[in-house]
Amino acid sequence: MQRREFLVIAGSALLAACVHRESSGSGALNARAFAEERRFANTSYGDVAYVERGSGPAALFLHGFPLNGFQWRGALERLSPLRRCIAPDFLGLGFTRVREGQGVAPEDQVAMLVALLDALGVDAADVVANDSGGAVAQLLLATHPRRVRSLLLTNCDTEIESPPAAMLPVIELSRRGEWLDRWIAPWHADHALARSPDGIGGMCYADPAHPTDEAIATYFGPMLATERSRELAHAYAVALGRNALAGVGDALRKGTAPVRVVWGTADTIFSLDNVAHLERAFGNSRGVRSLDGSKLFWPEERPDVIAAEATALWRAGV
Repeated sequence: MQRREFLVIAGSALLAACVHRESSGSGALNARAFAEERRFANTSYGDVAYVERGSGPAALFLHGFPLNGFQWRGALERLSPLRRCIAPDFLGLGFTRVREGQGVAPEDQVAMLVALLDALGVDAADVVANDSGGAVAQLLLATHPRRVRSLLLTNCDTEIESPPAAMLPVIELSRRGEWLDRWIAPWHADHALARSPDGIGGMCYADPAHPTDEAIATYFGPMLATERSRELAHAYAVALGRNALAGVGDALRKGTAPVRVVWGTADTIFSLDNVAHLERAFGNSRGVRSLDGSKLFWPEERPDVIAAEATALWRAGV
């Protein structure tokens, strides 16, 4: 790491810590508070659920699969003094009410996000993304570059690995309509199982206390709620079976928005081969940082890192 880059990140980490101390105690985003702050934007794709905090330039937070916007609660607490932070739920996940007949593939998610930004009066946003949300973020940057002011990318699909091999059983079970009953319903019913080595906790989180009880209920409850929500969740997974990022490389290399990548090296879903790919994938790369011991959903466990990295990227992009 260059000395100047280190100083920027260190200074931004201090700023983010100070911001968090100032904002802590003014409404921590637990599940109840998050639900109370949830709003719906009416679009042609459906009523998009989102939580918004802060003011000023917009920042858009794109969650992973099978999560929803609640993944970003810690980041929103820390960064809302600096940005108008917006955390939507994707089509087919969370609390978004999807229009009848609407698709839920990555390209559909991009179109929905553009409609959401329009509905909220946002011309461009600083984007922060994880997992399948990272694939959507790259598509958004490639197809609507003027809507992306900057991109902070964490472990996610890339053009060379989408879908990852670990997702293939989920996709196949979803094609048969069995994934929710085989995986999600047991985790929803038994939180210890969900946090076990064989559950989503062991697969995607480094801290054995994650996902928390309220996170499990918030993530999995909406998917299991109705027959339609089950169909949409399965459709979301099936849509990940096609590499939506194939051929996107040229557009990403032509992009001018600053892009920073932070990658958890203990990820059991996406391979480390993606790190070398991402180092040269973007036209305005701001480098790649490795987080030893962190797994796929580290942004939920380590919001201070998200806050520090986002603050540094935003300040450097001014």
